Amino acid sequence: RLLQVLKPFVAILPHVESPAQKIPYNERALWTGLCALAFLFISHFPLFGANGLDSSDPLHWLRVVTASNKGTVTDLGVMPIVLSALVLQWLTNFGFIEVDYALKEDRAVFAGVQKLFAVALSVVMAILSVWTGVYGDVGVAQGFLLVLQLTFGSIVVILLDEVIQKGYGFGTGISLFVGVSACQNVMWKLLSFSRFQTGKGTEYEGAIVGFFHLLMTRRDKFRALKEAFYRANLPNVWNVLVTIAAALATIYVQGFRVDIAVKSNRARGQQGIYPIRLLYTSNMPLVIVSTVVAFGLYVAHALFRRFPDNFFIRLLGVWESVDGATQEIVSGGLAYYVTPPQSIFAALLDPLHFVVYLGAMLYACAMVAQVWTEVSGTSSRDVAHTLKAQGLSIAGHREASISKELKRVIPTAASLGGLIVAALAVATDLLGGLGSGVGVVLAVTGIYQYFEIIVREQYDVPEGFF
Repeated sequence: RLLQVLKPFVAILPHVESPAQKIPYNERALWTGLCALAFLFISHFPLFGANGLDSSDPLHWLRVVTASNKGTVTDLGVMPIVLSALVLQWLTNFGFIEVDYALKEDRAVFAGVQKLFAVALSVVMAILSVWTGVYGDVGVAQGFLLVLQLTFGSIVVILLDEVIQKGYGFGTGISLFVGVSACQNVMWKLLSFSRFQTGKGTEYEGAIVGFFHLLMTRRDKFRALKEAFYRANLPNVWNVLVTIAAALATIYVQGFRVDIAVKSNRARGQQGIYPIRLLYTSNMPLVIVSTVVAFGLYVAHALFRRFPDNFFIRLLGVWESVDGATQEIVSGGLAYYVTPPQSIFAALLDPLHFVVYLGAMLYACAMVAQVWTEVSGTSSRDVAHTLKAQGLSIAGHREASISKELKRVIPTAASLGGLIVAALAVATDLLGGLGSGVGVVLAVTGIYQYFEIIVREQYDVPEGFF
């Protein structure tokens, strides 16, 4: 078995011991906060020996999705973790890797193999970045040092994720880091005091800071107000309003659910409800699809930097600088059709791009949501098994028909939820939200998810009954 072959290599990696007993609520909250702060700290730790960090970042809109920060030891973000989990889960489902989840040893080794593969992916991606000149023209020793730093950063992120996963914190490390990254990005674009020289003088990057600065420094208050709302190439008040609207819309759809009446088979007359939320899989379809796209664009852009004139590389993607823009934009190849239009006007000018991107996002998120219910243990079959184990059945139906009744609701909720989070992200991008639409939706759903977890832990409510 492959797991037994890789077991000696898994033992080499540092690991976090599982707690002997359940960690108290206050201690878990403390560990969650410490992991978030540790992630924020290392995400601002610069890469020593990297050149050209002041240049354009063509993958800037994906940074929030992957919880990465250009020019730091977390330049790879959570990409290796997510990709490792996806690939190994796929190999397991298709029988290439045999795992008996009933055995504690198999579960532990499989988790170790996921960590091992994530580290290997980090090394490969770091080498690819250095080789293709992402960090400038560096020598062998300097390049080796950069690979070591990127790998070290990824290992730290993997261990922080493991601390959360092992039960010391709330939720998952990936959700925590992506949520923290998204919130940090939104707050920076709101309140940043970074100054830029434009044709109209000095302006501040933060939308709120820029709003008050323009009102106080410009004589024509009407023009200052108009500029604060619609200034180009820097966050503006319109972006803030769109972000608030997107956040409210995301919170609103979180409240839709179908309540399934359940009854106890052990205590006569005892009844309750099992809610099936519209966003049944929360933000995971968007996280997975965006991470896969991010990895593809990461590789395509790295190859484009190395071989800009190669015909086959240009089929994958073409990037170019645009006058007046602070970042390079993708202008051709397959990458062009998996990135969102810059604005609603860009979508109208190139409707094919918009239709292909929208269709791809909606379809991918809906399909991934279906698959995610199977691999995460939340399918109708798994929920039916959980209800039976708790001595519950659906009111008005025989115990044997639980799975059949759940199958009428859960797959539909999963697919529709995937479609909705994708549609919210695309709409936010088109209308001009702060950062990226995906980042805004991930931030809101992440905060909402942690709010649910905290309330459930405080009141000791079983998962799924909140």
